[in-house]
Amino acid sequence: MSENRDPHVTKFVYDFTEGNKDLKDLLGGKGANLAEMTNLGLPVPPGFTITTEACRTYLDSGEEPAALRDEVSAHLDALETTMGKKLGQADDPLLVSVRSGAKFSMPGMMDTVLNIGLSDKSVQGLARQAGDERFAWDSYRRLIQMFGKTVLGVDGELFEDALEAAKAAKKVTVDTELEAADLEKLVTKFKKIVRTEAGRDFPQDPREQMDLAVKAVFDSWNGDRAKLYRRQERIPHDLGTAVNVCSMVFGNLGPDSGTGVAFTRDPASGQQGVYGDYLQNAQGEDVVAGIRNTVPLAELESIDKKSYDQLMQIMETLENHYKDLCDIEFTIERGQLWMLQTRVGKRTAGAAFRIATQLVDQGLIDEAEALTRVNGAQLAQLMFPRFDDEYARGGEGVEQVGRGIAASPGAAVGKAVFDSYTAVKWSRSGEKVILIRRETNPDDLDGMIAAEGILTSRGGKTSHAAVVARGMGKTCVCGAEELEVDTKRRRMTVPGGHVVEEGDVVSIDGSSGKVYLGEVPVVPSPVVEYFEGRMHPGADDADELVEAVHRMMAFADRKRRLRVRANADNAEDALRARRFGAQGIGLCRTEHMFLGDRRELVERLILADTEVEREESLKALLPLQKRDFVELFEAMDGLPVTIRLLDPPLHEFLPDITELSVRVALAESRQEPHENELRLLQAVHRLHEQNPMLGLRGVRLGLVIPGLFTMQVRAIAEAAAERRAAKCDPRAEIMIPLVGTVQELEIVREEADRVIAEVERTTGTRLKLAIGTMIELPRAALTAGQIAEAAEFFSFGTNDLTQTVWGFSRDDVEASFFTAYLEKGIFGVSPFETIDKDGVGSLVAAAAKAGRATRPDLKLGVCGEHGGDPESVHFFHEAGLDYVSCSPFRIPVARLEAGRAAVTSLGSDHR
Repeated sequence: MSENRDPHVTKFVYDFTEGNKDLKDLLGGKGANLAEMTNLGLPVPPGFTITTEACRTYLDSGEEPAALRDEVSAHLDALETTMGKKLGQADDPLLVSVRSGAKFSMPGMMDTVLNIGLSDKSVQGLARQAGDERFAWDSYRRLIQMFGKTVLGVDGELFEDALEAAKAAKKVTVDTELEAADLEKLVTKFKKIVRTEAGRDFPQDPREQMDLAVKAVFDSWNGDRAKLYRRQERIPHDLGTAVNVCSMVFGNLGPDSGTGVAFTRDPASGQQGVYGDYLQNAQGEDVVAGIRNTVPLAELESIDKKSYDQLMQIMETLENHYKDLCDIEFTIERGQLWMLQTRVGKRTAGAAFRIATQLVDQGLIDEAEALTRVNGAQLAQLMFPRFDDEYARGGEGVEQVGRGIAASPGAAVGKAVFDSYTAVKWSRSGEKVILIRRETNPDDLDGMIAAEGILTSRGGKTSHAAVVARGMGKTCVCGAEELEVDTKRRRMTVPGGHVVEEGDVVSIDGSSGKVYLGEVPVVPSPVVEYFEGRMHPGADDADELVEAVHRMMAFADRKRRLRVRANADNAEDALRARRFGAQGIGLCRTEHMFLGDRRELVERLILADTEVEREESLKALLPLQKRDFVELFEAMDGLPVTIRLLDPPLHEFLPDITELSVRVALAESRQEPHENELRLLQAVHRLHEQNPMLGLRGVRLGLVIPGLFTMQVRAIAEAAAERRAAKCDPRAEIMIPLVGTVQELEIVREEADRVIAEVERTTGTRLKLAIGTMIELPRAALTAGQIAEAAEFFSFGTNDLTQTVWGFSRDDVEASFFTAYLEKGIFGVSPFETIDKDGVGSLVAAAAKAGRATRPDLKLGVCGEHGGDPESVHFFHEAGLDYVSCSPFRIPVARLEAGRAAVTSLGSDHR
């Protein structure tokens, strides 16, 4: 801010010399990084940034801030002075680009307009100054095409069709083969399209062009594809975008010019080297659009060694400065290198883990910072299966038909579809699909999200398809040139002439770039084999990725405060969870032990008319339950095991009321004996509830059915005593479900304490069994201070707590209105997937605080599946919980996120 400026007046425009990389909230990622490169003395074309605050004001009020026009005029005047020419000047025009730049990278989701300042008059001046008439007319047609589509809302296909017609008339295949006269005619056609479709002429005033383009970029923040991308990536909707106005440099001035994208490391694998794409005689949009196939960046050395050497030096400077993989856009104008953008680059999950460990080894970052460079979602991707290579080489019904660029790894199988609408439609009906296009563009985003993988015949690692797929963790193969994709006829022709029709099954390997006809089977990921103990880091055959994952997990385990337990109901799951790093069981659902052959015993218990019949049923169940717990304690020896007493409604153990009614009716019509079925039907009618999940279940069962909870507590106590007698260390915790008032817990606890004391006397063993409760009702959370008087631990059942707070039935709403709620932006993400911090989360935090106020040593955990959700784990860390519990497969994710939570706050930068 200048010395003479009133500090109380909002500043809406910053020159590139005024900002830095720490001002992303204000200048957006692109503007902040352009300023940072300018500060580093790198060759950045001069320009200025309009702030995100200006955008938010415009979006809120529908009008630009009153001071914005004057500020833009002042910075434009300064830019014109620096460049020595005026915007759109007839004899020597200054041309600028207007580009979006939000805080978080949203590749291709918002708008850009290049070559602003060209008009019917200034195009002649540009031709004279450049000494290249073709270049001038090519630049002008690009402006009209971008401006028409982006600013005036003209259908982009109309411009594309006119361009294709011009190439066909000339009998050429690429636009670089069109001559100046051809492009001048194309400009005339483009202007007619604008006049017809937009109802106005293409503006000839350069300032009007710039102002309209700025508004269009502001408006694009709320475009459908931008909102969809933000929902997918969980980017807040209220940030707004900055707008960068930058003096143009041209890569389409001939063979000594060009444009490219570079990465300081391979974004697909993480390997160090020279990675990127270069396209001679082109502007930047040509590279990312994938319209023309690029050459590898390494070939720039033979094309323009001076620029190549300078670029390599700049790439090293940027990576050391940002201490991370950098994604760079550059242009070469007649041998002069210009930097147009840099940012911390998107990368695949495998690359993220490799790069984080590499940077630690290089001394650029420490372990804590390394943990902020990876996340649980990436780790989950690495645990997905991959293709069986041996089957792919010769399996029945599988044929390799092509190979492209391995743009984003993974194994994807699905039916071929050739447009986004079909991809979404088929996906919603349960089909797995592969989206096949010549190249993708931002309008394909919804189809890319719906598809298992993306296959394109054009483009490279920096094309739209590749960049977006990597960001979403989608499998992607790009630039498979030998595949002829015909989107209009919905088919693809492979070498040899075979035609792949829409609906045919294809398989794509994003790690090798191979494309197959047919379904290739998948095999376990080496990362899963590592967690299972079948692959050992440091061994001769250890996978490099496994080594990186092992080190990052070790970092996380050293840093984290939250312990991680498993939701497991049997010894097999418990053992697997332990191999995955579980530090105990946070939820054993005993109802899962009453299925199969035991269902009949439960039916007898429910149907018991006398105390004797009930006691006989409980007596038969006791040894079975005891054996369950002995096996569980053995698998988890030395670690805590939280056992939830029977929770679900009893009707779940009884036959379906409709099916049973039919059986009884048929027996009666045939005059067959049916006393047992009739008795069972009467019991089912007696226990039938309109809303069973809010009925006779949980603690209510223990209070209504005498002896039920007593039997379970006795089985736990006797199993623990048996394990202690075997010189082992069982650590059982008994959890009373669905408590809503302390009186319920006190009654059940009193009986449990009596049974435990009796087993201790009988066996001569001190058991030390903890008794606590599951907080899954709003009232329990609100009265947690009282409930803590009778509970030694709380475990938050966030699945049911979410249902009862929202008034949602999880089993019903996800199939009914959830999709509409997500599309309308009411939910950014399902509250059953990520904790609703404002509602459910506030109850968890309040209950934790109140419980600890009553009982300072109260142990706090969560056993809903939120315990394995990355974002939720951070919340539970901040809420002061002691542990999270989740399904065995999600334990590594929870461990990693618990480590990340310890070194970063919930409000850290979105990555």
